[in-house]
Amino acid sequence: MTTSRSTLILAQLFISGCMSFLMTLIFSAIPLHFAAGWTSVWMHHWLAAWPVAFVLSLIVGPLCFKASFLVLRSADRLR
Repeated sequence: MTTSRSTLILAQLFISGCMSFLMTLIFSAIPLHFAAGWTSVWMHHWLAAWPVAFVLSLIVGPLCFKASFLVLRSADRLR
């Protein structure tokens, strides 16, 4: 399956949004114990984290795909 560059970038936008949303939820809820005002702190952290996560996914994503390809190719050779 061939994936277009725009599909990969859109997928990274969704993935980085979901991951930063969930990670900031967890790491805000643990220390704040869902206290009053917790959601505004969480949303503030998420809005700051998402752009960072997206940019990093653009850098790390291609490296991880290449590493996965190399690992799977090596595993095929061992069979």
